[in-house]
Amino acid sequence: MKQYNQTIVLMHLSQLATPIIAFGSILIPLIMWFTQKEKIKDLDAHGKMILNFQFSLLIYSFVCIPLIFVGVGILGLLVILIVSIVYPIKNAILASNLQAPEYPLCIHFLK
Repeated sequence: MKQYNQTIVLMHLSQLATPIIAFGSILIPLIMWFTQKEKIKDLDAHGKMILNFQFSLLIYSFVCIPLIFVGVGILGLLVILIVSIVYPIKNAILASNLQAPEYPLCIHFLK
C-alpha cells in the first residue's frame, strides 16, 4: 500500500461538491473510497468516516425538514449547512498533516 495524502485530502474536499453535482458529497467520496481503499494506506478509514458523516447529515436534514413548520427546522438546516462546509475543510487540513479526522455527531453505519 502506498501513502498518498493528496488523495485523502481530495476525498475530504470532495464533500463540497454538492452545489455542482447533486449528491456529489456522497457519490464522489463513495467512488473514491470504493476504487482506492485497498491501494492507499488509511483511505479505508477516512472513507468510512466521510460516508458515515454524509449519511448522518442526510438523515439530520430529513429530520429538520418537517420541523420547518415549527420554526426550529430552519435553524437546524443552517447548522447542518455550516457543519457540512467547515468539517470537510478542517479534516482535509488534518489529513494533510497525517492526523485523524474528527466528525461530530456521526452515526457509524460503516465500521
